[in-house]
Amino acid sequence: MRLVIARCSVDYVGRLSAHLPPATRLLMVKADGSVSIHADDRAYKPLNWMSPPCRLEEAPGVWRVVNKAGEELRITLEEIFQDTSYELGVDPGLRKDGVEAHLQELLAANPTTFGEGFTLIRREYMTAIGPVDLLCRDGAAATVAVEVKRRGEIDGVEQLTRYLELLNRDPLLAPVSGIFAAQEIKPQARVLAEDRGIRCVVVDYDKLRGIERDELTLF
Repeated sequence: MRLVIARCSVDYVGRLSAHLPPATRLLMVKADGSVSIHADDRAYKPLNWMSPPCRLEEAPGVWRVVNKAGEELRITLEEIFQDTSYELGVDPGLRKDGVEAHLQELLAANPTTFGEGFTLIRREYMTAIGPVDLLCRDGAAATVAVEVKRRGEIDGVEQLTRYLELLNRDPLLAPVSGIFAAQEIKPQARVLAEDRGIRCVVVDYDKLRGIERDELTLF
């Protein structure tokens, strides 16, 4: 991972145009090729970014980050304060809590939860950046990657997005669509997922376990 602290301005040219005026920011270049620009607020969310696959072209005073669609993130560097690189190695991935792991196991045993004709290809399908929770085929025999969470938040959508970008490079699997499955999905996560063409599925943990609820219902 490469971390650069610099005073810079940023212009994004693609489906939309965006401009960040000059300011001191953190530029992050990851081993997967992604480039993101961060301010000293907004928690983990970058101000702008380019997801892989993309290429970084460096010239004096300017970076050009271009993806396969020809969209460009242009970073104009006025002053660089720090430029360091670190080898982080392979990350083992997020360890799931007991409920989340059991939820994944139950969905693997019941893939038709996602739709008629769904079958499981493999649980914990390994990629270069970590395991996909469930790799399935839908009723039309198309490949579907499923990310399972107890609580669905934005970081889970980002995680699934990275998996999909990688899986769709494999001609034996592509095209690969995504499903974000959780007991509860936050509104912001749902908006982001749907914007990226990822289907959201809210799952009933008790129903999957065969437990009937005692609450009275009107309908």
